[in-house]
Amino acid sequence: MPSTAAGPAVVPYVIQRLGEEAAPDNLVIRRTVPGRSRLHYLDEDPRDRDPRGVLYARVGWNPLGADGMPTGEPQWKFMHPHRQMMTMQTLRCQVCTQPARTKMGFIFLAGPRDEDPTRPQILTNQPPVCARHVRTVAALCPHMERRPMVFLARSAPLYGVSGVLYGRVAGGGLHVVARPDCAVPYGNPDLATFLASQMVRRLSSFRVLNLDELLQDLDAAAPTSARWPE
Repeated sequence: MPSTAAGPAVVPYVIQRLGEEAAPDNLVIRRTVPGRSRLHYLDEDPRDRDPRGVLYARVGWNPLGADGMPTGEPQWKFMHPHRQMMTMQTLRCQVCTQPARTKMGFIFLAGPRDEDPTRPQILTNQPPVCARHVRTVAALCPHMERRPMVFLARSAPLYGVSGVLYGRVAGGGLHVVARPDCAVPYGNPDLATFLASQMVRRLSSFRVLNLDELLQDLDAAAPTSARWPE
């Protein structure tokens, strides 16, 4: 993986950058119909919600560079909530934002100890990776440890979101009432007052491979002129 003294030559699109800070908290809960309430921003924009109407945490956006990618030092432990949602919603590569589907299916990566590969279904907050950038993610993401667990999925339907649940306090203010360990599925009534930070998909028809096995399969499926670079 080529790099410079200033850092890696490629930074995944979804990674949050230094200077992209959380926006000021101006959340309110408004009653929509008798017995129902919904979390809003006071100055809400349609782009604050995902296509299923769930509100997302606001984080600033750094200017884009000449390559069209966000600028700033990468904060490797964090994914930008909106960029994560955009790539997960559209099944685009988390590195380059190009369509991630391959002839063999969608490639999802996890750390070597993140998931139990014997489970019949896997929930993931990691957007897919295109064939060209598998090595990039494996090399750059610290929790991949350069030996990711690979899930090659035929389909990956949307499941839900992760984030925090808000409620009212005396005097009209808001506070976080729960931080669920697991993703909350779409259709759950709690999502009305939920602030999401990541979109989650469900893998239920997949093969489990290691990185070398995946790269061998990709090379076998690709024309000679399109072998993936080191």
